[in-house]
Amino acid sequence: MIHGATLTALFLAIASVNGAISPERLKSDVSIVIQNDLLEAESPHSGSGMIVLDNMDFNRAKSGCQALGESLWGSGGSFSQIQSNLDYLVYQGQHHQGQRYWISPDHRGAPRAINGRGSITRATASDSLPVLCTQTAPYSNETHKDTSSKFQVTVSSNNERITGFRDRLSFRFQGIRYAEQPERWTYSQLYQGSGAEESGLQFGSSCVQGPDTGTEDCLFLNIWTPYLPYKVAHTKKQSLKPVMFWIHGGAFTNGEGSDPTVDGSNLASRGDVVVVSINYRLGTLGFLALDDGQTHGNFGLADQITALDWVRQNIRDFGGDPDRITIFGQSAGAGSVRALLASSKARGKFSAAIMQSNLGGLAYGTTYSHYYTIAEQMDAAGTAILAATNCTDTASPIACLRALPASTIVSLPTTARFLVVDGTYLTTPELDLQHRSSTANVPLLMGLMRDDGAAMIGYPSPNDTLNSFLTSSGVPPSLISPSLFPTPTSPNTTLNIFNTSSHIATDGIFRCIDQATAYAGAINHIFPSVYFYEFNRSYQMPGWSPNPPLCEAPRTAAFPAGDPSAEYFKCHSGELYYVFGNVRRQGLALRDEADLPFEQFVVDSWASFARTGNPTPERGLLVARGYGKVKKIKMPTNITSYGHGWYPPQPADYNSSKPVMQRK
Repeated sequence: MIHGATLTALFLAIASVNGAISPERLKSDVSIVIQNDLLEAESPHSGSGMIVLDNMDFNRAKSGCQALGESLWGSGGSFSQIQSNLDYLVYQGQHHQGQRYWISPDHRGAPRAINGRGSITRATASDSLPVLCTQTAPYSNETHKDTSSKFQVTVSSNNERITGFRDRLSFRFQGIRYAEQPERWTYSQLYQGSGAEESGLQFGSSCVQGPDTGTEDCLFLNIWTPYLPYKVAHTKKQSLKPVMFWIHGGAFTNGEGSDPTVDGSNLASRGDVVVVSINYRLGTLGFLALDDGQTHGNFGLADQITALDWVRQNIRDFGGDPDRITIFGQSAGAGSVRALLASSKARGKFSAAIMQSNLGGLAYGTTYSHYYTIAEQMDAAGTAILAATNCTDTASPIACLRALPASTIVSLPTTARFLVVDGTYLTTPELDLQHRSSTANVPLLMGLMRDDGAAMIGYPSPNDTLNSFLTSSGVPPSLISPSLFPTPTSPNTTLNIFNTSSHIATDGIFRCIDQATAYAGAINHIFPSVYFYEFNRSYQMPGWSPNPPLCEAPRTAAFPAGDPSAEYFKCHSGELYYVFGNVRRQGLALRDEADLPFEQFVVDSWASFARTGNPTPERGLLVARGYGKVKKIKMPTNITSYGHGWYPPQPADYNSSKPVMQRK
């Protein structure tokens, strides 16, 4: 006769050999809990990772851990390492402090349990207790991911069985299709699974953005999650995690959801959220609008809404709460968030929004916040595209364009990258900040880099004057005002011109429209709460550093990786490593003692906003997770806020009276 415990062990062993393990096979929720104090770096808590399973008896607990390729926690680690994890389980309300959990047996093989206070006691094998398994999956990075069968996990979702894998910090599902490839210049439709087994081990193709980059079959999304539920329909609402839905930037002409800069593993782990990133169609293939009565544009924006629909329909299967989706994006991604706030097609599909460095106002930034009519887009791009492809005088210009290779379209000298008033996805030329019924009524967090505009202009030539350089940069020289934008008097005259121009460009392209949005949104009660920030610390991406090395902390003998306490331009995209907690995941050095606390603070604040609509993390949560020291950073005192005031902190040695790039 085969006893129940033996049968369970046999079943789970077979399950782990024949395919990736799943919550269904384990008959249990599966959670990764780890104190990610140093954001994916070796620390005293590196061994704190554990996998938590639901209540079961001791024999089934052992078999469940074995099916995951793990063992009951405690055979080789110190129990003090997991105290913060136990505290966090109590803080979440999942268990009380006296709750016992299965851990490894003693040296004689007798069952043991640990409670929320860290006390270890003997237990009876028939007791039904939650389970603590080891978590030995390695950290992953851009060049190394262990996707071997030992770490694979399968989730049933959207009428498919999708196999991803776990790394040290989260479960990862990459390259999930949310829409079939649509006919070119038609709107994407929500993908319904075919009942097949699908791989989520590799990222899907990026969307076409160059002759040899990307494909048209590119509508994929990626998920990072710390929690996978078993019986989704019966999962308690409080167990589901907030969802952070990332929309990449790139001028609506480039970028991808798989960019390693914004890998979601650290944010998901430390923030205890589900992170989703998406691809959407770009450039002319994503935004062409013609005056033919059928090609209305905004196809890339519509893709974002289709991806939102997929997430709302399926994210519970990955532990996410469809009623707590925060959309967030930077640059063109922030412009997308702004458009989604305005779009009735997206209304009710997200619960909060974050705009990082939204463009508008002057010069290059205008079209990100003020939307063209189709006629204006024809003047700006459509007519030139049709002429360059000899499609102007054909019976069907759009059919003519569809017959051309994608590589031809993206190689044209003119690109259609503009959001337009198409009458369906966007019905007004800008975000309506006067009438609440016209704009999504959700909490808003927004802001900019201190010197965002420094990336939007070139660098002066030796013969340039301030007037001529602004003119060549597309910025009206009428904005020159010695009282508002004083020109420094250092011996480096070109740097002086660049310094003043960058301040004018930052205010004209970013600050004015973003502060006006926050102000109008607050006083007109468009949004229930508004938080505005400015970063005065940045970590520029090595692969994109405009006007190098001006956007990088200056290197000295004492600070070979750069000295962030010295003055430098805090440029566009300089916050991305901080928001996703990926400085060291990208192999970069912490430049001074404030880099890590600042990074921790930003991750915790963004995740807090997704969780509660307030970027100030709950003190009890920080203490429970062992993150309490994050608060010890001096805040600036010279900034005025609109609505509810909040700003990321400056380094400990920040002096609010320090001149800005020799500004006088």
